[in-house]
Amino acid sequence: MALDAKAEAALALHRFGLGPRAGSIAAIASDPRGALLADLERPDAGRLENGDLLTSAVAARAAFEFQRAQRVARRAERAAREANAQTPMAGAAGTEMKPAEQSALPPARPPGPTVPQQIYLDEAKARIHAALGAEIGFAERLVWFWSNHFCVSADKGGVRPICGAYEREAIRRHVVGRFADMLLAVESHPAMLIYLDNARSIGPNSFAGLRQKRGLNENLAREILELHTLGVRSVYTQEDVTSFANVITGWTVIGFRQDPARAGEFVFNANMHQPAAQNVIGKSYADTGVEQGRAVLAALARHPATAKHVASKLARHFVADEPPPALVERLAKRFLDTHGDLKEMAKTLVNAPEAWATSRGKIKRPGEWIVAAFRAAGVTPPEIGPVMQAHNLLGEPLWRPSAPKGFPDDSAPWMDGLAQRLDIANLLARRVGEQVDPREVFEETLAPLASTETRQAIMRAESRPQALALLFMAPEFQRR
Repeated sequence: MALDAKAEAALALHRFGLGPRAGSIAAIASDPRGALLADLERPDAGRLENGDLLTSAVAARAAFEFQRAQRVARRAERAAREANAQTPMAGAAGTEMKPAEQSALPPARPPGPTVPQQIYLDEAKARIHAALGAEIGFAERLVWFWSNHFCVSADKGGVRPICGAYEREAIRRHVVGRFADMLLAVESHPAMLIYLDNARSIGPNSFAGLRQKRGLNENLAREILELHTLGVRSVYTQEDVTSFANVITGWTVIGFRQDPARAGEFVFNANMHQPAAQNVIGKSYADTGVEQGRAVLAALARHPATAKHVASKLARHFVADEPPPALVERLAKRFLDTHGDLKEMAKTLVNAPEAWATSRGKIKRPGEWIVAAFRAAGVTPPEIGPVMQAHNLLGEPLWRPSAPKGFPDDSAPWMDGLAQRLDIANLLARRVGEQVDPREVFEETLAPLASTETRQAIMRAESRPQALALLFMAPEFQRR
């Protein structure tokens, strides 16, 4: 059944954007597809410019200096405790404290988040505010998609202070550019090299490999082939994984003892690089140092299996758990025809009839739903902490996937969390329910897509907070 203008506009904002805000449905009702395409043409599409945020290298150095200061403080604390154990201290009412009592004194700790955690929270706040401030949010949704496709985890040591900068530097800069450029930026970024252990990977016959016991690590090579480009069980073999792992030995990060001024930056260390030609996916690559790895990545970015894998994931994310084959073929063809132009691929998605004809069966991921609720209510949370807690409760902690494959993009894994969504919906509704008119929110954000039952439930609610909670939990609001 064809949608009317307002319903199509609402669908555009729920499926491709970050959810409607007051007035947004009416603003794009004359041309929803055109509004989505215009979002991609903005000069700053996908970018997040914030002078208060640190580059990944500066953030890494700040975290290192903090951790070094903490180590110094702990050593001083231990020394003081040992000295106190030898010298009785005065306790309450002039009594002497026993050594055991002295050692039980709580150590002095700086209040508030640690430096790595504060950097992480600052990045998270900037990301959420960018989503809340977006007019449409299509480019922002593309950032979220690619950031999850090329995911890193803040739970890995050393990644927490740089995961936000990684998204800004490697994902956002290329989200409407070319896949090959994003792929190279991602795989050479310190966050990815640390997360998947390539920073410590050493060629067995390299200068360093002949002197040290550490050796080859295949994690990054495997995930590039399996998750980032060709797709699992596609055209590569275990021999390809090992060969590619050898190719990218030496792709590492400058250490703080090596060069304090440039610590945390990417570097190609020839002493760690396996000195040999390598065969990857049926092609031989001469030993040209760092260019050997760049050449393999460029070939992977052009491969038809990569086009199909990326097209399938993009269609699954935006349209359906089982995307229409015709849509996947259309996207893959456009990927190949334009040499991986991601803007053209996104345009093809918007213009594809299958992207609009498919029913709204997908459950929004927790982060999408949280942002959509804030946008609908017209609220910007003053503190990022509760927003992060909501992400954690719903199973999608920001930049903290449990595995390199990222958070799932199909609906089934998120179904069990709907009860927790109700708790969060009620909490948000109680906080803002008296400040907004739920009926106006409903008309501005959901009415064109809502069933009669949903409309009646919201209109018959006993209070404003109850009506707002019902809106947030409505099936039409949960889906995209």
